[in-house]
Amino acid sequence: MRLLFAALGSLFLLLGIAGVFLPVLPTTPFVLLAAGCYARASSRFYNWLLNNPAFGPAILEWRRYRSIPWRTKLTAIALMSVTLGISIVFFVPWPELQLALTLFGLLLATYLYRIPSRDRPAR
Repeated sequence: MRLLFAALGSLFLLLGIAGVFLPVLPTTPFVLLAAGCYARASSRFYNWLLNNPAFGPAILEWRRYRSIPWRTKLTAIALMSVTLGISIVFFVPWPELQLALTLFGLLLATYLYRIPSRDRPAR
């Protein structure tokens, strides 16, 4: 089982790294999944991921407070909106699929927006 969790953790981490460069893939959920898998597979990999300057702070924020930084959340929603919008307008010819992608995007954006952010600016 530990080998399976290590392999899954590595797969999720690679998907998370790809998500840094591809706006279609979300980075944070894949890195959180990688951390969960590494926690069950190898304390060495898990500690490496927690101490990584790029991914560690987001993992610790989620683990301690179940929150996502405000800027990260807004960036994710904006990139997802742009990517889905371009896909819907230019690449999806069927109206039913366009509607489904629009609803999926709205649901996902609403879900992300409702996740708490400790550093949210005051209104």
